[in-house]
Amino acid sequence: MRLLFITAFFLFSILSFAQVPSVEVRAAWLTTNWGLDWPTQGTSVSKQKEELQKILDQLQKENFNLVLFQTRAQGRVFYRSKFEPLSEYFNHSDNFDPLAFAIEECHKRGMECHAWLITYPMDKAKIKYTGKGKRRKSTVINNKPNYYKEVNGTWYLDPGRPESRELITSIVNEIVSNYDVDGIHFDYIRYPSNTRKFPDDDTYKKYGNGKSLYDWRRDNITQLVTEVYDKVKAIKKWVQISSSPLGRYRVLQDVAPNDGWTAYETVFQDAGHWMKSGKHDLVFPMMYYREHRFYPFVDDWVANSNGRIVVPGLGVYQMDEQNWSLQDIIEQMKYIRDNKVSGVAYFRTGNILNNLKGIKDSIHTYYSAPAKLPPLTWLDNEAPNSPINLQVYKDNAGNLNIKWDAPQDNEDYTYTVYAYSSEDIDIRNPYNILISGLRSNSYSFPVSIGEFGYYYFVTASDRYHNESVVCFPAYFSHSENEQ
Repeated sequence: MRLLFITAFFLFSILSFAQVPSVEVRAAWLTTNWGLDWPTQGTSVSKQKEELQKILDQLQKENFNLVLFQTRAQGRVFYRSKFEPLSEYFNHSDNFDPLAFAIEECHKRGMECHAWLITYPMDKAKIKYTGKGKRRKSTVINNKPNYYKEVNGTWYLDPGRPESRELITSIVNEIVSNYDVDGIHFDYIRYPSNTRKFPDDDTYKKYGNGKSLYDWRRDNITQLVTEVYDKVKAIKKWVQISSSPLGRYRVLQDVAPNDGWTAYETVFQDAGHWMKSGKHDLVFPMMYYREHRFYPFVDDWVANSNGRIVVPGLGVYQMDEQNWSLQDIIEQMKYIRDNKVSGVAYFRTGNILNNLKGIKDSIHTYYSAPAKLPPLTWLDNEAPNSPINLQVYKDNAGNLNIKWDAPQDNEDYTYTVYAYSSEDIDIRNPYNILISGLRSNSYSFPVSIGEFGYYYFVTASDRYHNESVVCFPAYFSHSENEQ
């Protein structure tokens, strides 16, 4: 289908491809808890599968390349786990495994699937009320292990307890070992309150080891991040580790010297250190602010990135909850691209696909061509060999078929297919890309007819997004006289 528009794209690319990168993260958080984005409650497994397929179809159509799939929330999971119970928000019939299905369907569409985990918040505390009238009092029924702590009616894992780290690392190891997931993404990997209060006096007394309370809390989270990173890389080195810290990393004295809601000072997330110490591959800071609380903090994340991938998360939902304008989001998208930041993530999928205030229309224009994912060069920087034996032919059904053989080392590759009017192709031009992230050795689509012809090329990329040089091309004439 894309070939119907290639000629126009060639002209358009001369004018604008410098503004549209061929390498860019385009991510969306897909919320499963409470069925916010998916699934619709009370429906069959087949209906829930069909609904997710339609969501992913729409994201693919808008040229997204990464889905953050909510896999764990409040201690309940969307996969088959030995450690925690299934979420109530999906149909448990037929041994349905949402994470396995989401990974498979994302991969079919050339998108990565990262398992999004809510880290420390657990389920609501059970409250017992005693007395009557003004004497009525509430008491938490403490039926949880002692490494759970209650804050304002919600249970949290105590980040300072070894048992909390053991539970989270066990869950991560289970996912990475049993699923072909592309990444592990931590949300709420922080202390919960902007008051800096948390009922961990007993834990601090036992494990503080002479550190200040705030440094000790930061170290607790850093220790979890470090253990998870090292263990995951020992299992599957290519699985990416990321998190979504608060959007403002630290107090910027010249911007907001009295800032009371930062990752480092308020909730003890030292995500800059995680990148600098090599224990993070990406960071998706929740940049759900505007103006002077947005732009300087994006720059600060990049300054602290150590060459890792920074993908600011944009609060699309704020157009609903805080009546932001569409222009607020568009200006943020433009700033990120103009400043060559690695990409954008959007919270959340439903707001995009429902076209809240026209956001999907804007994204459709903004992502007017496919994009590849940035290489993870600190993990591996060796490009694979090129595909071989490329063939292009038309079948009896009127489809153009492009087929090739994998590089001879037979590793786990994805492929990018290109088309251009001459053999001298520029793979930096996104409008030359037909599809990227392809996980099979063939690609077909309805052939278009006209007095033109194209050279077709394929590259191989490894799990670290290192891309080969293009293979030897194959030419196909689209002239009806040569069909």
